[in-house]
Amino acid sequence: MASIGQSAVRLDAVGKVTGETLYPGDLVMPGMLHMKILFAGRPHARIKRIDTSKADKVPGVVAVFTAKDVPVNEYGLIMPDQPVLCGPGSSKAGADVVRFVGDQVALVVAETEKIAAAGRDLIEVDYEALPVVTDPRVSMNAPDGAPLLFPDKDTNVVLHYRIRKGDVGGGFAQSDVIVEGYYQTPFQEHAFLQPEAGLAYIDEEGRVTVKVAGQWTHEDREQIAHALHLPEDQIRVIYPAIGGAFGGREDMSVQIVLALAAHKLRRPIKIVWSREESIVGHHKRHPYYIKAKWGAKKDGRLVTADSEVISDAGAYAYTSTKVLGNATLMVTGPYEIPNVKVDSYTVYTNNVPCGAFRGFGGPQAAFAAEGQMNKLAEALGLDPITIRQRNVLTEGALTSVGTPLPKGVTIGQVVERCAVEAGWKREVGKWVKTDSHLQSPVTSYHSPMPRRGYGFACAFKNVGFSFGAPEQAWATIELHGTAEIERVVVHHAGADCGQGAHTVMAQMAAEAVGVPLDRVEMIVSDTATSGNSGSASASRLTYMAGNSIRGAAELALKKWIDEERPAIATFQYRPPPTTPLDPETGHSTPNFAYGYVAEAVEVEVDMETGHVRLVDVVCADDVGNAINPMLVEGQIEGAVVQAQGYALLENFVTKDGYVQTPYLSNYLIPTVLDVPARVKSVLIEVPEPNGPFGVRGMAEMPFMPLAPAIAAAIKDATGVWFDEFPYTPDRVLKKLKETRETRETKESH
Repeated sequence: MASIGQSAVRLDAVGKVTGETLYPGDLVMPGMLHMKILFAGRPHARIKRIDTSKADKVPGVVAVFTAKDVPVNEYGLIMPDQPVLCGPGSSKAGADVVRFVGDQVALVVAETEKIAAAGRDLIEVDYEALPVVTDPRVSMNAPDGAPLLFPDKDTNVVLHYRIRKGDVGGGFAQSDVIVEGYYQTPFQEHAFLQPEAGLAYIDEEGRVTVKVAGQWTHEDREQIAHALHLPEDQIRVIYPAIGGAFGGREDMSVQIVLALAAHKLRRPIKIVWSREESIVGHHKRHPYYIKAKWGAKKDGRLVTADSEVISDAGAYAYTSTKVLGNATLMVTGPYEIPNVKVDSYTVYTNNVPCGAFRGFGGPQAAFAAEGQMNKLAEALGLDPITIRQRNVLTEGALTSVGTPLPKGVTIGQVVERCAVEAGWKREVGKWVKTDSHLQSPVTSYHSPMPRRGYGFACAFKNVGFSFGAPEQAWATIELHGTAEIERVVVHHAGADCGQGAHTVMAQMAAEAVGVPLDRVEMIVSDTATSGNSGSASASRLTYMAGNSIRGAAELALKKWIDEERPAIATFQYRPPPTTPLDPETGHSTPNFAYGYVAEAVEVEVDMETGHVRLVDVVCADDVGNAINPMLVEGQIEGAVVQAQGYALLENFVTKDGYVQTPYLSNYLIPTVLDVPARVKSVLIEVPEPNGPFGVRGMAEMPFMPLAPAIAAAIKDATGVWFDEFPYTPDRVLKKLKETRETRETKESH
């Protein structure tokens, strides 16, 4: 009868394997029209004129829409700072300016996709070029040293956070060792397999209905309704199968324009983006620039940390402010540090907008924090395990924002378990790697032989929305039958982006009701049938959905006992409250739950080519309770390989705001031939006090520490620190050559 802890087969497995399951790009309807979008194709310009007359005359073109056709021409997940369509005649001031190459300018709807594309290519647009700024460190100086990107703002800084804890200056005076670093992290493209696509139509109740891939049906509905100036109950959003998301579908892409065309034409409208349109048109992981200065005592105990954090928001805010909040919190790592100063900024530029991506600011911050820890360990002659064990947060210890973590702090246990599983052995006062290196410690930089190196890093990450953001999830459960419960129907809006969320929801429902899994039916991801679930993000969905399902099950079972048939109950789960960062000190209770992770890696560096091969990864992750162990392991393996791409392969190149890598042929992601020889998933299950069945969210955690662990392993192999990635062969080879030449110059003198 038990469903929890079983590796149940995914509900969608057979349909996806056989091709029966339909993704948005597979959908068709009678009388369907096709849409193509004209992108700006330039990073910053004012649209002086749009002439659609030639497109209008193309046989088969049904309509062309521009900014003047959008009732409320604005949208945005955090703030509505982006036009739906850019151009003159808009209801939104400043919408005649395009701010990145993927801004949408016009829509062409036609009888076929080919005709729509032909019409789009005939639209004439007159642009007045405007100054372009692509470096957030330069853009911060606006209006004196850079152009202002929004006329109604007096700065390009979207937000500035501060943390002030203790006496940082006094802390440095007390420190025996001080380490400084400057860390840069890159863009990353989500590269989900299914590009943006969707179908919009008017349903049987007259609602504008959009079938699309996303991460939060009710938020999509709210933004569509706002832009179309319609009541929310006149909009319906349904998610078919979703071919990956990773945060890349949190923000709008085709939802509003599909709804706009369907609403005006009263016919079904379909669109499918090309891979190039997808890469240019949706947001990326934020590049970060982080200065860090940390001080420690001789025994390795941290005393003080001072960091400056700058992120590239790109052309619009998206979720940049929330991502920055995470980075601000995590840039000092999962460590107890008495004295902390952090200044963090997210800044508008004319780059592709940046937003949510697995880890949500945590990977960038962890790269700096773990780099500092590994450098301090080296400076103090300590191993990477010991220095962490002496500093990790424990129950009741104060974080950088002056409050303790919620109960259930296990980062110390996770670090130790990871070390043991990776072959580290505790000796008197230290940990020793028991596997011998394939070569001696680096003494010569002339040897062409591949070098083997080991690295270690850890991290923590919030579960759920942070810093006072409203957080809740609804579920409805129906119990059907006579003498016994024969059928359980679960209504839930939570999105399954490919991670198996709906399977896990069904398992939790079966457990909560006390029936076999095969009696549970899921009705999901439709605003017409479910209450608001919140998004499939922030490692929150299993945690939040589980609590809402369990609450609904308890209420339904009470009705069942009272012989109500069918027994139907709805429940809203609200977690413990959080609070925003104090604007001056950062003091807050930022999150209600966390996950904890540590990773040990082994790399091989080819000294002749600069190629870095990730050989082995051990990932220890406290998941609280593995509802479906196989799905958990799949999340770990997927996160590791995605983080491997981030660290080693994926080089998203822009020049003056133009994307230079708009194809998967020149933006390389890992394939099956690139994955490590082994990814060892170590599941630690210490129940989270407020989690359903003890669950902690975990999908982002394995991504977090991989890049800094690889950096430490490259240092172990080559003797060189790399504080900027991706570690592509040309970058590695150049740094190795520069280091060798510098050493040779010093030796010659």
